[in-house]
Amino acid sequence: MFSSWDLQMSCSNVVVMVVLSWIFFASITHQLRSYETQILLQLRKHLEYPMRLADWENYNGDFCNLSSPPQISIKCENNSVIELRIMGDKPVNVSEFIGFAIPNQTLSGGFSIDSFVTTLTRLTSLRVLSLVSLGMWGTLPEKIHRLYSLEALDMSSNFIFGSIPSEMSRLVKLQTFTLDGNFFNDTIPEWLNSLTNLTVLSLKNNRFKGQIPSTVPRITTLIEVVLSHNFLSGKLPDLSSLSNLRLLDLRENHLDSQLSPLPKGLTNIFLSNNSFSGSIPDQLGKLNELQRLDLSNNHLSGMPPTELFSMPNINYLNLSSNMLSGSLPQHLKCGDALSLVDISDNRLIGALPTCLDIDSDKRVVKTSGNCLSFDTRSQHPESYCKDTEKDKGLSSGKKIALFAAVIGGIVVIVVLLLVSGLLFFCKRHKTERTVVQHFTPKILQDDAPLGISAELLANARIISQAAKLGTQSAPAYRVFSIEELGEATDNFHPLAYLGESPLGKVYKGRLANDTNVAIRSLALCRKYSIQNLKQHLDLLSKLRHPHLVGLLGHCIDGGRQDDSSVHRLLLVYEFVPNGNFCAYLSDTSPEKALKWSDRLGLLIGVSKAVHFLHTGVIPPCYNNRLKTNNILLDEHRIAKLSDYGISIITDETEKAEVCFLDIWTILVVTRAMPNTYNVFFVG
Repeated sequence: MFSSWDLQMSCSNVVVMVVLSWIFFASITHQLRSYETQILLQLRKHLEYPMRLADWENYNGDFCNLSSPPQISIKCENNSVIELRIMGDKPVNVSEFIGFAIPNQTLSGGFSIDSFVTTLTRLTSLRVLSLVSLGMWGTLPEKIHRLYSLEALDMSSNFIFGSIPSEMSRLVKLQTFTLDGNFFNDTIPEWLNSLTNLTVLSLKNNRFKGQIPSTVPRITTLIEVVLSHNFLSGKLPDLSSLSNLRLLDLRENHLDSQLSPLPKGLTNIFLSNNSFSGSIPDQLGKLNELQRLDLSNNHLSGMPPTELFSMPNINYLNLSSNMLSGSLPQHLKCGDALSLVDISDNRLIGALPTCLDIDSDKRVVKTSGNCLSFDTRSQHPESYCKDTEKDKGLSSGKKIALFAAVIGGIVVIVVLLLVSGLLFFCKRHKTERTVVQHFTPKILQDDAPLGISAELLANARIISQAAKLGTQSAPAYRVFSIEELGEATDNFHPLAYLGESPLGKVYKGRLANDTNVAIRSLALCRKYSIQNLKQHLDLLSKLRHPHLVGLLGHCIDGGRQDDSSVHRLLLVYEFVPNGNFCAYLSDTSPEKALKWSDRLGLLIGVSKAVHFLHTGVIPPCYNNRLKTNNILLDEHRIAKLSDYGISIITDETEKAEVCFLDIWTILVVTRAMPNTYNVFFVG
């Protein structure tokens, strides 16, 4: 038997163990909460301390119990954040975005969406994440898939562009996926059917292009599909298998097929402002759950199914601005819930059915722009609509014959134009030499700038076959305005700055046609007249070769058309994305180091470019600044020489010294391959 002393000691031990356990678990809970609190504070810092999060500044309590404004919500479970909602005050108020920070619109140029998402993914228990109108910009990082517990994601009204990363297909618990009001400009991914629990897909107000993915009909859990206000084209897929679908919104796209079968459970269909053609399927009139249907501003034709007007739950029916024709039957029945009907701007004729009386207090009816017989002031003459019907009534054989005749006529015209153009070219080519020969002495007498004779400038021509091959797909050389280049670089924003050399600063820009370019701001050491500068630029524009960075155009800044002096010249080059050759020779980055065979291949390409500049143009182009930093690699790792031909502009004519430098630089680059010297020199 236990003594009373033993019993007392046993009880004391139990009490001590309970106290120690409580202290241990309490400390763990505190550490966990403190860890996630620090993450929340780091997120606030990444978002550049928005006013909506000002309450977090000096708060020392439990963030799970923090009283916040309605725009902020934090919910916790088991001492971990499971829901984070932040709505900022930076809605998207611009129509175009070129990928750079915009003052007072986006977060600053120092914001990194990659660092932000890296911090965010440390909240591993997150199920609901909503980050709206925060001015975040950049491409969506693939590491967001680390939030493997996500069930709802909303990043609407930001400045996120590019594509949706394929790694997000791993978020198999995701039910709501919303990216509205951003600048995504790739195709909608095919892997969406990997999200087997997805119920809401909303990607409206973006720049998505291409077709609606063929995998969408396989996501049988979908309840809402909202893809409006994009640039989607092609066919509307058969969505009849989506039995749970209630909302389909594809407004403001470029879809151009006939209407496909739709699910029976739909309550709202919005397909306006597309290019749908053909007749309205009778199947639409059997969607008994349908409440709102908008097919306006398409190319639909034929007689609208009468069942559309009498569906039991329909209250909004918009068929305006199509090519619907025929006469609506007088016995047409309208559903009791129908409150608005718009059939305006079609080709309908005859009398208006009784249930569509425009003076009725029961519903609003819009009918203008047809050929109806009741109100001639707002209607076209009946002949207007019958002529349309007559055109549609052409037999298929006549349509084929008419189509063949049109195509045949076009072919004949094209052939005649080609023959005429060929004859004109031959005649011009034949007389060109005579014209130049007669006028060259006059140019020589006027002015021969910078030691290059006007005769050579007038007769400058490319004689290299390689150069001809390299310029077949090159864009035409053009003159840019300073406004175009300012827009391309966000007014030469520091974020667009790539670097600087003795020749001037270099910026990255994006033109209006989404072409990436490199823009060199060249400060001229001497004054040039517009006339002289244009003569030099004309020669520089002729230097085209597969291993030269393509010169796309120029902009003269600081001069006027009255031949006043020019102090700054902007040269626009193609953008070469993979850096310079020097980076692939550095011992500090062995993972980038190229094999010797690859180095030799690149240098052979550069030697071809140098050979072309020395012998392939008249007059020869020396002093081409051949350094490893000026050898760039494109996306296919093809070497391209940059900063060539600047001597034509800057009047650096130490040809003998530079020619030696060109060859010596190539030999130094390959110094670890002694057997290469003679081979390369001979080549």
